[in-house]
Amino acid sequence: MEQQGTTFFEDLHRPELSGVAYKNIQLKKRILTQFANEGNTTLTDLSKTLNISIPKANELVNELIVDGLARDYGKTGAGVGRKPNLYGLEPDSAFFIGVEVKNFYINIGLMDFKRNLIKVTMGIPYVLNNTEESLIKLCTVIDEFIQGSSVQREKILGIGVNLSGRINYTTGYSYSFFNFHEDPLSKIIESSLGIHTYLENDSRAMAYGEFCSGGVKDEKNVLFVNLDHGIGMGIMVNGQLYYGKSGFAGELGHIPMFGNEILCHCGKKGCLETEASGQAITRLFKEKVNQGATSIVTNRRANPDDIKLDDIIKAANNDDTLAIEIITEAGEKIGKGMATLVNLFNPELIILGGSLAATGDYIKLPIKNGLNKYSLSLVNNDTHLSISQLGNKAGIIGACLLVRDRLLAITS
Repeated sequence: MEQQGTTFFEDLHRPELSGVAYKNIQLKKRILTQFANEGNTTLTDLSKTLNISIPKANELVNELIVDGLARDYGKTGAGVGRKPNLYGLEPDSAFFIGVEVKNFYINIGLMDFKRNLIKVTMGIPYVLNNTEESLIKLCTVIDEFIQGSSVQREKILGIGVNLSGRINYTTGYSYSFFNFHEDPLSKIIESSLGIHTYLENDSRAMAYGEFCSGGVKDEKNVLFVNLDHGIGMGIMVNGQLYYGKSGFAGELGHIPMFGNEILCHCGKKGCLETEASGQAITRLFKEKVNQGATSIVTNRRANPDDIKLDDIIKAANNDDTLAIEIITEAGEKIGKGMATLVNLFNPELIILGGSLAATGDYIKLPIKNGLNKYSLSLVNNDTHLSISQLGNKAGIIGACLLVRDRLLAITS
């Protein structure tokens, strides 16, 4: 029997629910999914969609209203005669946090139930190291963001944390960072902050944000390429995010492409990342400067060792010849690596995201040239190449949406 006085989210986390109580929870999840994906609707339309009676739809919606999750938006303006009421989400009833962990900073966003970003803090100073101190600092940064928001802590239903490398989102384990505890990393962060926490690969979270709220319209087969310090990828196959057996699908940067002796951080040699990633671009740029090449970057960074990828990106966008030259060479190599993917997946759309995408055509055009040169013409003719519409917010938007959708089993 369903306990009296429990709320939807309390029931959602009660594994002992069965019978009518369990069925009602599943129906409420479907109602919230309908509101989330389709907007406000009438009880009549809701009953047809869920194949339940109008009185049952009315009962469930009223319970969601009592829980503060739904709202009666009043009469519709359409049609003649007696007009029905519209029902939809209460945007301030639940919130979700997305955390994007970069090499040298953290981006955090707070999203309401209706997918509005309420608060965003970008570029919080942070150094990502595989140490206990770095993990503690990550939890502290998130906690300070929560304390600085105007939202009650109990209304934050989940936190999504994006990290680079190998992530198994189903178990919550990270195999690249903070893997020195027996418990899953998601549970370590969750116990520190007291809020349900979900872990995700950064490229895949960015891809999900772009798939749900960015440049994807009706396309069903899409690749999102994250061009940052490394090279990652998110894959959409037939409208669904693709993970592979262990959740590691999309390691574009570790395609073995070169016969060099450069050791990749994955432990192998000759990976695409060794010559075409943001890390490789930074290394090559420093080498050129040390050899006497000129660049506007040295006006700000007298010591070449202090040069960061962001400095090179800004220089390229200010028509710096050296920066453009190195980014162009990297773009052509990336295009060659992506040509294999085009031949394999035959995607409708490839979206370029990550920090290097901010250089626009300086990275896009050489990638396009590489694609045209190395992929089958009949295949790449069907593929459109574009730049991320969400830009540097793709990761936090994707993290928030993944938390919301997984918590409610919503399919965006």
